[in-house]
Formats: sequence, C-alpha cells, structure tokens
Amino acid sequence: MSQTATKRFTGYHMTAILVAFFGVVIAVNLVMARFAIATFGGTVVDNSYVASQQYNGWLQAARDQKALGWTTKLSLDSERSPMLLVTKAGAPLVGLTATGVASHPLGRAPDIALTFYTDADHSLRARQSLPPGRWQVRVELHQGTAEARLLDTLQ
Repeated sequence: MSQTATKRFTGYHMTAILVAFFGVVIAVNLVMARFAIATFGGTVVDNSYVASQQYNGWLQAARDQKALGWTTKLSLDSERSPMLLVTKAGAPLVGLTATGVASHPLGRAPDIALTFYTDADHSLRARQSLPPGRWQVRVELHQGTAEARLLDTLQ
C-alpha cells in the first residue's frame, strides 16, 4: 500500500486565497473605472434643475419640427464630406441654409465646424471632410422662419 501525503490547510493558505480573490476584484474594478473615466465625454447638462425648466419648450420645438413634415437623410459622399438631403412630400426643399458641427463621440478629436452649400440636386453638402471614424453630426436647418435640428451618426 502506498500512502499519499496530504498537506494541511493552514491559515497561510486561506490568506493567499483571500488576497488573490480580492486582488482580482480590485484589479477588475480599477480597469473598469479607468475605461469609464476615459470614455465619458462630459455632462449632458450642467444644471439639471435649469434644464428641467426648459423641458416643455424643448417638447414644443420638437412638435413644431415634426409639423414641418421634413424628411432628412444624412450621409457621406466619396470625399467623406457630410451630405444632407431634405425633402417634404418626396420633393427636395429649396432655399435651405444649414450650419453644423461634427463631434467625435468620445471626444478624442476636436470638433469640426461644418458649413454647407446647396448642390445642383438641391442637397446640402459640407465644405469640410471628416477624418475616418465615427462622428456625431449636429445640423441646424433654416428656411425662412422655419427651423429644424438634426443629430445623426456617420461612419
């Protein structure tokens, strides 16, 4: 008969298990906190109470914009310049002016101010091109007293 020697489970073993367990938990928490801090672009509003006072106005502006009946399609042309087609009842709108800003979603690149001109097919094209990557584009459209805002993501 052969005897196998077994080691006793001591306090040192338990200490090593606890240190390893909590070391892994702390390491994961530190990594996740680092990712959260690095990818947070900032506050949505600086003062939520003041923003809540403007909420009904924002809802009315959204209803007014929807009542315009404008349909928008934002895309990139072959040179990576934002191109915007605005239609109403299937026909392109004329007499539109637009300004915009392209922002990197994680804030890793500076914002790009966009100026638009009207193309021959009545689409609005930005004079600036966007670097490769994902961009959030905010556009303000004006036609006389009517105005609309657009937020879209381009890649």
